[in-house]
Amino acid sequence: MFLAIPFFLLELYLSLKMGESIGFFGSVLWIVISAMLGMGMLKNSPMTIMGNMQAVQRGKLDVRKFQDASMSYFVGSILLIIPGVLSDFLGLFALAYATYLQFIAKITPEQTNFNQTKGDNDVIDVEIIEEHTHR
Repeated sequence: MFLAIPFFLLELYLSLKMGESIGFFGSVLWIVISAMLGMGMLKNSPMTIMGNMQAVQRGKLDVRKFQDASMSYFVGSILLIIPGVLSDFLGLFALAYATYLQFIAKITPEQTNFNQTKGDNDVIDVEIIEEHTHR
């Protein structure tokens, strides 16, 4: 609660300063474009999360990086929807981090687990060959 008040005051100050420099129409355009971008990204977030899950299955992302990338993408999308300069820049920062993690996943070689054992270690597989002789 105590951090929310300074955040909103800083958001208001930066938004007013931006409004002074780019004008009212520019500010409205900024808010509309960033909100549309955030909503579009939020709408496509299931596809992004599925791509991250596939990267985890292929061994290109570990679970921690998967969580970080998915949460950064989601939070960045929400921050872009919220009107304001500070929230937009924080949203872009979160999206840049998610993009970085996804880029790392694309260039990381796939991991294969050679130590996986199938079956039980105490079982010996035997094939019995019977010979039938007719006398």
